[in-house]
Amino acid sequence: MRCRVKDLEIEVEVIGSGTPVLMLHGWGPDHRLMKGCMEPVFRSAPGCWRRVYFDLPGMGRTPGRPWIDGSDRMLEVVLGIVDQVLPGERFLVAGESYGGYLARGVVHERPRSVAGLLLVCPVAVQETREANAPPLAVLERDEAFLGTLSGEDRRAFEAIHVRQVPAVWERFQDEILPGLRAADTVFLEQHLSRKVPFSFAVDHLEAPFPGPALMLVGRQDCVVGYRDLWGILEAYPRASFVLLDRAGHNLQTEQPALFEAAVKEWLERVAGTMAHP
Repeated sequence: MRCRVKDLEIEVEVIGSGTPVLMLHGWGPDHRLMKGCMEPVFRSAPGCWRRVYFDLPGMGRTPGRPWIDGSDRMLEVVLGIVDQVLPGERFLVAGESYGGYLARGVVHERPRSVAGLLLVCPVAVQETREANAPPLAVLERDEAFLGTLSGEDRRAFEAIHVRQVPAVWERFQDEILPGLRAADTVFLEQHLSRKVPFSFAVDHLEAPFPGPALMLVGRQDCVVGYRDLWGILEAYPRASFVLLDRAGHNLQTEQPALFEAAVKEWLERVAGTMAHP
């Protein structure tokens, strides 16, 4: 289906039926990142879930626009999609990296509509994310395999991965790299980058978020780290904070079994809360 937000035509892919789950990918990739890690979860998760995937402006199939000059405007786009695709419904929101920052913006603006929150390697504090992230630490490396990659592919893969092995590469190649290559870097660098921090304190809520939440973070995440996220934990009193070793910024591909188990448990908590509020 397609929806229109101002001058943007956005293609939205909806899979399944039941309680909606809004999926927000990170900065650079496209919806394939979230679809690649979340669909295996829903194939065996109990309950009925309606998954809503789309590409953020400037990424994937959604064009950027000069008026989207920061995260406030990007959040307007996300909320416009919510209003058209999920009017009047309660829903879950799942965000990865920059998508995790936007997901908390959705909670801030629509606290009564969000029933559950999933954050995967989320940006916690834009201003300090780089300073508080650890340096890259490679814990598993298949040098013979890396030698088979092109120079461009190898540089992209080695830049952030803790486990540099074929199984992780295959998922990076299928779910993440195509979006990175398709991204409108001019839009991202010249427009969206102008005002990346929200103009408001996104984790200063009128009341702590009451829904079940899951914060999944990589111990070796060299892009956003994990320390800043601990500082906002009290705003989400029903949050599980899961810090995984042998996991960087793409922890869903480096620790897939633990990722899927944690997300299923989160879905079970949300389903129980919605059945017995």
